[in-house]
Amino acid sequence: MQDPENPARYTLTAALPYTNGPIHIGHLAGVYVPADIYARYLRLRGRDVLFICGSDEHGVAIPMKAKKEGVSPREIIDKYHGMIKKSFEDFGISFDNYSRTSAQIHHETTSDFFRKLNEQGDFIEETSEQLYDEEAHQFLADRFVTGTCPNCGYEEAYGDQCENCGSSLNATDLINPKSTITGAVPSMKETKHWYLPLNRYDDFLKEWIIDGHKADWKPNVYGQCKSWIDDGLKPRAVTRDLDWGIPVPVEGAEGKVIYVWFDAPIGYISSAREWAEQQGKDWEIYWKDKNTKLVHFIGKDNIVFHCIIFPCMLKAHGDYVLPDNVPANEFLNLEGNKLSTSKNWAVWLHEYLEDFKDMQDVLRYVLTANAPETKDNDFTWKDFQARNNNELVAIFGNFINRVVVLTNKYFQGVVPEAEELTETDLSTLESLRSFPGIISGSLERYRFREASQELLNLARLGNKYLADEEPWKVIKEDEARVRSIMFVALQIASGLAILSEPFLPHTSEKLKGILGFDSGEVVSTWEEVETVETLIPSGHQIGKSELLFRKIEDKEIETQLERLQATKKANENENKEIMPQKDTISFEDFSKMDMRVGTVLEAEKMPKTKKLMVLKVDTGLDTRTIVSGIAESFSPEEVVGKKVTVLVNLAPRPLRGVNSEGMILMTENSEGKLVFLNPDEDGVGNGETIS
Repeated sequence: MQDPENPARYTLTAALPYTNGPIHIGHLAGVYVPADIYARYLRLRGRDVLFICGSDEHGVAIPMKAKKEGVSPREIIDKYHGMIKKSFEDFGISFDNYSRTSAQIHHETTSDFFRKLNEQGDFIEETSEQLYDEEAHQFLADRFVTGTCPNCGYEEAYGDQCENCGSSLNATDLINPKSTITGAVPSMKETKHWYLPLNRYDDFLKEWIIDGHKADWKPNVYGQCKSWIDDGLKPRAVTRDLDWGIPVPVEGAEGKVIYVWFDAPIGYISSAREWAEQQGKDWEIYWKDKNTKLVHFIGKDNIVFHCIIFPCMLKAHGDYVLPDNVPANEFLNLEGNKLSTSKNWAVWLHEYLEDFKDMQDVLRYVLTANAPETKDNDFTWKDFQARNNNELVAIFGNFINRVVVLTNKYFQGVVPEAEELTETDLSTLESLRSFPGIISGSLERYRFREASQELLNLARLGNKYLADEEPWKVIKEDEARVRSIMFVALQIASGLAILSEPFLPHTSEKLKGILGFDSGEVVSTWEEVETVETLIPSGHQIGKSELLFRKIEDKEIETQLERLQATKKANENENKEIMPQKDTISFEDFSKMDMRVGTVLEAEKMPKTKKLMVLKVDTGLDTRTIVSGIAESFSPEEVVGKKVTVLVNLAPRPLRGVNSEGMILMTENSEGKLVFLNPDEDGVGNGETIS
């Protein structure tokens, strides 16, 4: 049987990034930095690790981006695949293989997987009505349609997911759907699709997740899975009416492709196959051997796909191991606002690498120290500067610089022979040997933020030791004592060189060079820091001091903030543009709208929403309930008593369990703030019509 504390091998996957844009710090903080820390840590522990990823090049996002840029989907994926892959390489993400879903091996792997499930009877075929854009002559799947989320009321939810509450959706779930291609209101049209009946796996998921992983999965992951299971699972379409993707490999499916969220996770398997072919290895043991531990690193918006849908696919197939853990992170915001690719509100990795050359580890450290592990966190440039200057420079870098400078000054760079070690020396060395276990304990529980601070505590230990022992004073009267002090300090420096490798790989490599690790005289494994009394031996020659980190100046931060401010202004100006005239309507169309003057009698914010407010409005005809998205612009007290314009003959619709019986007419002023379309209050009574 597999030893759960020491499995034979690990397969680590990082969420496949969409090739419709570059990588930004939200992607790094949520997925790629923690995944890379874990992979490097396991390798240091001597584990057999396969760390894989690749570009996700199918789905609606790609042709949407291509249409926007006036190029082909192939040009889009080639452009961004190359950019993303290079950014990862330059940043130091240590994938064993970075593939792409447009690769032939992926098409073959996915098609074979689909065929097997189809032949086993794991799919059901259904003809149903789906949203259709009459102007574009196209079915509207996923991101080709937006509307109001039925779960949280967010008005810009996509047809596959609400980015506000994270709910996974079908396009037909949306309230007031609208085509993102033409802006038209879609009609319903029949089409045939293949479905994976998730309800068949209800008992399996309850046993595997609810009973099996309550204790070891993160609360956000377990909670979202339990909610889905408790709500009752439904069949999920695994095909789409699109012309971009992997063709459905069965008869009667002409013009259809495999749904990207069926295709994408199989990309982990095809990436492993591609790696194995290149390396002459056996890929199957990393996916089919029970002694393999499979771990998915993802953001919270992908929990359902990796914890419900993909495991059901693997279970149906029958040959594959199931995920051992899915340590999903929450979201990272930027300067108080949600990261947005479309609004260019982001710190792009390729731009960071240009602006802060050779400072990859600073960004790794800041994103880890501020990781959104249990809640959404905020990245600010001031915090970035402070953590670099006050922690990396002043604590880690300062300790190493003092140790190397003093060793060269007093002993010509040769590690001195320790004389009699004091109780403080022995206690300090014992503390050093405890850090591998402490940091491992955090990493094995996927607490990367905690682990990074423990690493910094080791540097703090070194600084405190030097400050207390004061070798620069003692040297004047007791050189023998200084030899012991510097011997102990150099052991701590060597421990830092080894234990920092998962978190700060470039820094670790540089520090190992300074300490002369390449001579073979210095120990270099995680376990040796814990068990060996001497990491760097007496008589060993070290190099000259080099700064591990440089101070970041205020001007550099101001430049980044000015760039964001320019982006903010550009977005505001874009929002100020006058909307083009809509399609011409007849007088008869207009006369169907019944607009009346009303007065707001009561108002209260709808619980657990940001935008929605529940109003009681006297329309002159009656008093009715209207749900309006004004809560971010007005308080309930501000609107009570206001005269408003009400569209009273709009069909009622439920919003978060409240039946909304009309619409309050609003507009935005030049500053982008909502304002009421107020009727003249003098002499205009409730119920008066507006024409």
